[in-house]
Amino acid sequence: MARGRGRRGGGDGEYAEFWPGYVDVLSTLLLVVTFLMSIFMIAQFYVAQESSGKDNVLRRLTRQISELTSILSLEQDKGKKAEDELSALQATLSALKIENERLAGSGVGLGLDEKLREAETKIGGLSGDLSKEKDISADALAKVELLNQQLAALRRQIGALNEALNASEKRNTDSQTTIKDMGARLNAALALQVQELKSYRSDFFGRLRTVLAGRKDIRVVGDRFVFQSEVLFPSGQAVMSAEGLGTLDPLAAAILDLQARIPTEVDWALQVDGHTDARPISNPVFQSNWELSTARAVSVVKYLISRGVPAKRLVAAGYGAFQPLEDGATEDTLRRNRRIELKLTNR
Repeated sequence: MARGRGRRGGGDGEYAEFWPGYVDVLSTLLLVVTFLMSIFMIAQFYVAQESSGKDNVLRRLTRQISELTSILSLEQDKGKKAEDELSALQATLSALKIENERLAGSGVGLGLDEKLREAETKIGGLSGDLSKEKDISADALAKVELLNQQLAALRRQIGALNEALNASEKRNTDSQTTIKDMGARLNAALALQVQELKSYRSDFFGRLRTVLAGRKDIRVVGDRFVFQSEVLFPSGQAVMSAEGLGTLDPLAAAILDLQARIPTEVDWALQVDGHTDARPISNPVFQSNWELSTARAVSVVKYLISRGVPAKRLVAAGYGAFQPLEDGATEDTLRRNRRIELKLTNR
């Protein structure tokens, strides 16, 4: 059974509060949803990282394509110039051949043979250069085509990653909406059950007031019914006296009547708290006030069980001397702080 801490109206300290079972369910649900949200956030992080990496690759490929395109343009310019120069040389060669043939007929064209051979050699060199330029251009075009294919594939991958990221963000938003809706519904159910239990607590305490009317050593303090320890136990002991057993019989009957009237969906419990005064105790049975206060609470619970009260509806806790109703060291103050408290609460 989960336990919390809360303030009590009449003391300076804190005492254990027992949480409703469905608050544990809510806590577990919130832990599960928080875990799922963490998975979503991790997935989004890795998707974003991978998308960022793809963007970097995309920029690098684009830069490479731009560089290759510039190189291709330069090579194409060089090839165009070589083609123009080759055409000019071929035209010059043709003119020289015609001139050589004309002069050969007149017997004065022998000096042109050397010029013709030089022109043919130069044309051959330019043809080889032009062929190389064409090969380079073809290689550059192939690289550009390959990079364009890689770029298209990378863009498709980035598109798929963006779709996955958007889907993850949508799931995260849907989860947040679900959490808010479930939290609101659980809070409403909790408020309804607390309010319903308050009405039964009023009836329960009203019946106890009627049954125990006139007992100054049994009173209501805030939302708790308080029995002075002397009513139930001899000094320094945890075994109830005959008078104490008789006092608890009406309490057991009231609890059984309450159980018959409270709906099954209201998960309630009767909390039995033992308290001592501030004077230390140490004997072979009880080493401290902690042991004494706890043993007294357990004794009350065991007796109520013997009278038919279901054990699952009872809680025992000991607080020693650390939750006094009143501060001070007078005999009356110490007596009022030695007590057994009963509180009807949610489990």
